[in-house]
Amino acid sequence: MPEKILVVDDEISLQETVAYNLKKQGYEVQTTGDGAEALELAREMNPDLIILDVMLPGLDGFEICRILRKEMTTPVLMLTARDDEIDRVVGLEVGADDYMAKPFSMRELIARVKAMLRRVRLIREEVNTGEGADGKPKQEIMEFGNLKIDMTRREITVDDEVVAFKPKEYELLTFLAQHQGQVLSREFILERVWGWDFIGDSRTVDVHVRWLREKIEPDPANPRRIITVRGAGYRFEG
Repeated sequence: MPEKILVVDDEISLQETVAYNLKKQGYEVQTTGDGAEALELAREMNPDLIILDVMLPGLDGFEICRILRKEMTTPVLMLTARDDEIDRVVGLEVGADDYMAKPFSMRELIARVKAMLRRVRLIREEVNTGEGADGKPKQEIMEFGNLKIDMTRREITVDDEVVAFKPKEYELLTFLAQHQGQVLSREFILERVWGWDFIGDSRTVDVHVRWLREKIEPDPANPRRIITVRGAGYRFEG
């Protein structure tokens, strides 16, 4: 079955160009330029990827992404009108997986789409086979004091309470926990968690680490689990 992509952009010419190029790659594509309709389509078609513009009539891209993140784990590639750090950070805050600033080359867009969908396929294979990316069986349950990571159920509990994690947060925490005691650079984390061809920057890691600390640390300002190693990266302490 071809992978399904929802393209949400109110620039009709860009919407049509993106859809045309994605269909040439063999993807099934639905388009809309309206925020409310985008939510309906996402719920109906359950896409494998959503390409979402920030500036939309009615609901903007940030609000759409925030709503969808409560309902589904579909990766979101957000489009911004300018290369603005604030837009990028807000996009990550509401749950976007990657971002691109307009104008962009269609070749780069296709490369990002392929990279994101490749990552989705790898995650599904790991869940179905019970193996990690290195082909070794995954440890089913990891426990660190009040923190428990259940790899089989993809469930994380803190003080015996289940805590909701976004897909990328879960992947990042699991990766750090599997390398407890090791100092991991931001670049290495990006390569292994986001994929070697992810085109974002290391601030993506910092944002996600901050989210993790807010969920697993008693005092996020003074973390005891995910330690910042100045000039080097992060270390997970079990």
